[in-house]
Amino acid sequence: MESVKSQSYDVHINELAEASLNQHVANRDYSKIFVLVDENTKTHCLPKFEKIFQHPIDAILEIQSGEENKHIHTCLQLWEDLSNLGGDRKSLLLNLGGGVLTDMGGFVASTFKRGIDFINIPTTLLSMVDASIGGKTGVDLGSLKNQIGVINQPEMVLIFPEFLKTLDQRQVISGYAEMLKHGLIQDKEYWEDLTEKGGFTDASCIQRSIAIKNKVVLQDPTEKGLRKILNFGHTLGHAIESYCLDNPDKKTLLHGEAIAAGMVLEGYLSHELRGLPKLSLDEIKKGFSKYFDKVDFTTDDIEAILQLLKYDKKNSHGNVNFVLLQSIGEAVTDVKIPEELFHKAFAYYKE
Repeated sequence: MESVKSQSYDVHINELAEASLNQHVANRDYSKIFVLVDENTKTHCLPKFEKIFQHPIDAILEIQSGEENKHIHTCLQLWEDLSNLGGDRKSLLLNLGGGVLTDMGGFVASTFKRGIDFINIPTTLLSMVDASIGGKTGVDLGSLKNQIGVINQPEMVLIFPEFLKTLDQRQVISGYAEMLKHGLIQDKEYWEDLTEKGGFTDASCIQRSIAIKNKVVLQDPTEKGLRKILNFGHTLGHAIESYCLDNPDKKTLLHGEAIAAGMVLEGYLSHELRGLPKLSLDEIKKGFSKYFDKVDFTTDDIEAILQLLKYDKKNSHGNVNFVLLQSIGEAVTDVKIPEELFHKAFAYYKE
């Protein structure tokens, strides 16, 4: 299957991924090779990876999985581990895991010794179609998502859909939310294919999502304009995710579950402010309801979620900026929302 060419690196799939990795390492004189895993990928993915990788591994670094561990204290431990194990500027870090691990591993590599090479090997659907492209690295600040980080590109990204067989269905469906988003913001036909036919774990669908995100990132690598459309659903979605993560009385949501709710809510705002047809809005809500359970929000929950919007990293000059849809497949950026519409959006979501 054809590779996707991004800014300074390629995203390789299946056999091309295996060959490209081994050739790359053979052509570089790396002083040390480290593999970063969590307890899940250590058990389910590392043995498969070791059969693919033809070079010696100097050390396996392990972190605990989960968004609650995506913070600077984990990075401190990894920096210390790299230093104690003799890591230097000619070392390579291979990040074998989901979006939390590749985000954090990329950040650790980008800042250790002022930057060492890293390669991302995403093992979840979410990380394959989202975190694999764009070079965003970083960690959370408390429960606030992705507040600390840098944009820095990996040497390459390697996609092995085989790893998806190690996931439970909830994790797979979480990644599906980002694929649906790609259709909503850029490709109506892709949205229709996904909602009508499914097949979202097929390598061809994964490649199509990667290509859509890559096309956007190539035009705006540092998120000055067009790249903002990738945040559709994420302004309210991140606030929902942070609130549920920080509130012991609420069920912790996976990223895709929170973003799915965010896209329905921001779809309603799109209908009110940008003329998204009501039929399209209802189609979006129906599309997500096929795969994602409705989240129960009380009045107090909604107020707390809206308070978290002020911490969104896309804010500018004190304004909360939203990405909305004019139609399915066409997004607009930097829209400001009248406060009373938020409550109407939640009311529509709860219907």
